Amino acid sequence: MSDKTPDLHAAYALDSPEDHKRLYAEWAGDYDEGFATREDYQLHIHTARAFVGAGGQGPVLDVGAGTGLCGAVLARLGVGPIDATDISAEMLDQAMRKDIYRDAIEADLNEGIPVPRESYSGIVSSGSFTHGHLGPEALTALLRVARPGAQFALSINAQHYEKVGFAEALHRLAQGQIRNLTLPEVRIYGDLASGPNKDDTALIALFERA
Repeated sequence: MSDKTPDLHAAYALDSPEDHKRLYAEWAGDYDEGFATREDYQLHIHTARAFVGAGGQGPVLDVGAGTGLCGAVLARLGVGPIDATDISAEMLDQAMRKDIYRDAIEADLNEGIPVPRESYSGIVSSGSFTHGHLGPEALTALLRVARPGAQFALSINAQHYEKVGFAEALHRLAQGQIRNLTLPEVRIYGDLASGPNKDDTALIALFERA
């Protein structure tokens, strides 16, 4: 294990699945208090509320669930059942301790999700479509496991959205695979944040599978 505590800068610089597994194995035990609370992280709250506000319902797949921050908000809002998927077994272990998930699925989204087609009525993701993490190519795997009419709420770091081609990918999908796309912009962190990324924003891609 590294002597350096994992941080957002290290997470944004990740390059391979092995890098992800290594960093999040180190970060899992301290993520909620050492990052989310300290930095007044709010994106999971915005994402869950947007999903519910758009009429989202279970069964839901929480993509890049991490320690279960977004799932916990969904559960408080009465959404369920919820399954968690993440590349990190250690993060999923923390998530399952919250006793809000029906199942945990360890998977690299770029290689697909080992569940049957059309398994979910809702897909949420908070914090995974960002620098060093997932790009628009992962949307195909999510559409495969979504039922027709399934509600999506995917947070996408605003800088990442512009940089890696989400606009083009979503425009292409809107030609027949998705419908009712909206992109509200939200702050990733609250007023108590003090780090260099405290003013960062994200777009929440809200749409339904056609």
